[in-house]
Amino acid sequence: MRRPSRKGLSLAFVLCANIPLAAQDLHSIGREKPLSFAGGISVNQIFYASSGIASRRDPYSYFASGNFNLALYGWSVPLSFNFSNQSATFSQPFNQYSLHPAWKWITAHVGYTSMSFSPYTVNGHVFRGGGIALAPEGNWKVSALYGRFLKAAEVDTTGSTSRLPSFQRNGYALKATLGNGRNFIDLIIFRAADEQNSVAPLPDSLGITPQQNLVLSVAGGKTFFKHLLLKAEFAASAITKDTRADKTDHEHPLSKAAAFFQPRLSSSYYQAFKTSLDYQHEGLLIGLAYERIDPEYRTLGAYYFNNDLENITLNISGGLLKGKMNIAASTGSQRDNLDKTKVSSMRRIVGSVHVNYIPSERLNVAASYSSFQTYTNIRPQFQAINQLTPYDNLDTLTFTQISTNVTLSGMFTFSGRETKKQNVNVNLSWQEAADVQGQVEDHTGTAFYNLNAGYSINLIPQNMSAALTLSATVNDGPHVHTRIVGPNASISKSFFNRKLRTTLSSSWNNTYTNGEKINTVINARMNGALAIRNKHNINLSAVMVNRAIEKETHGSGFTEFTATVGYSYSFGKGK
Repeated sequence: MRRPSRKGLSLAFVLCANIPLAAQDLHSIGREKPLSFAGGISVNQIFYASSGIASRRDPYSYFASGNFNLALYGWSVPLSFNFSNQSATFSQPFNQYSLHPAWKWITAHVGYTSMSFSPYTVNGHVFRGGGIALAPEGNWKVSALYGRFLKAAEVDTTGSTSRLPSFQRNGYALKATLGNGRNFIDLIIFRAADEQNSVAPLPDSLGITPQQNLVLSVAGGKTFFKHLLLKAEFAASAITKDTRADKTDHEHPLSKAAAFFQPRLSSSYYQAFKTSLDYQHEGLLIGLAYERIDPEYRTLGAYYFNNDLENITLNISGGLLKGKMNIAASTGSQRDNLDKTKVSSMRRIVGSVHVNYIPSERLNVAASYSSFQTYTNIRPQFQAINQLTPYDNLDTLTFTQISTNVTLSGMFTFSGRETKKQNVNVNLSWQEAADVQGQVEDHTGTAFYNLNAGYSINLIPQNMSAALTLSATVNDGPHVHTRIVGPNASISKSFFNRKLRTTLSSSWNNTYTNGEKINTVINARMNGALAIRNKHNINLSAVMVNRAIEKETHGSGFTEFTATVGYSYSFGKGK
């Protein structure tokens, strides 16, 4: 094949700079097919009928969709469409594009893209601009970005949309890493600022003001005695909530960075800290972690941020009995209201244990236990208003919520020939919730039990399989006891060298409330799929649901029928 000219490659690069592209290695240019086109289309028709209730959808509807991918020297341009008798949509990538070329240890990001430096600085926020990551062989790495994080949007005076106005927000970030593997140090700086004149003056009632943000972060890791890893990150964030406020002087170190941040009357400073200590040796892992985030800590480099919390966690995992048993346990606590300014304080305590035991290839048993407790201390607001000293009104309303979860599961595979496989599986789960107030348990909680026991068989030469399952669910509340029980059965078979796949399944469930039978629900389903030359697929499915009510006071019975006929075609060619 004739190799493309440099002029042709330059033209291809310019054209592709305006479309969304996955990361590509520049070494592949000239080795890929010059042009390829692939995709698929599908058309579905849905028929519906009901008796005993009002129709919940149209008697007939159709839906068509397609996706196409045009590739030019390995660069992709995806297109898609959806069309139905209710709506039609077409999506194409030219309003948001990205390019991610890579060459050896250099990767660039151009267009609409995102990068993540750390949870406290830049973390997945989409921006329009450019970024670069340098990762040569050695002990240093550098990443940088610059772009527009928010687009200017004027107030919608017509009220036709729910879009909120916004100032144009530009930002940049730099991350430098020294070290390799488990011994390293990271330095990160992020700055973002809104352009005050990017939109017309906004009404004060909207509460939207131009902001400025500077975040500095230092992180590192160090290995001791080959098996002990210590990691930590400390971040400080300076936020100006309104850059129109008067300038002032602050004592915080970030306020002294005049080249990056201008302190004002609306400026505030917050901190976040996270550290962990892990010991790992011969399959045993013990980890201790601590995290503290100041109230109102945030960064303009992330969409959403959890703050006002302190987390302490302990994790232990390892293998026993020559790897046949694996145990993982964890416990931790979380609390908020770190600055004691909220009316209520909350503390959560979580503990869990998971055990997996595989004594042989035929038997697999697993068990898990978890407990979630929430302690809430509520202080009436009038106490905070009327107290004369911090020691007044120390009594609070203590409210505790406890949730316990237990799961047991097991699967046994019968010994047999390669032409027939059989297994039995059992799954049991139990969940209980309770409330405690003033050391007295309040019986407003609920208990939930679920059991699934099943048998399945697979006849390989006949391309046929079958399964039978018994399901039972019990929900115990303060005043209501609900029980749902019933069998489920299914059978599947393939024909014509597995080109035609068929499945029949049915379930029969009975519901009881306080010992009284409420209703019976029967569900029958049929599915069929035919593949022709690996490009054409014809699908047929039919579902019938019948609900019989024992007493009129519990509603009315009904029957619903839904059938779907579909066709799909996939294609792809290059030249």
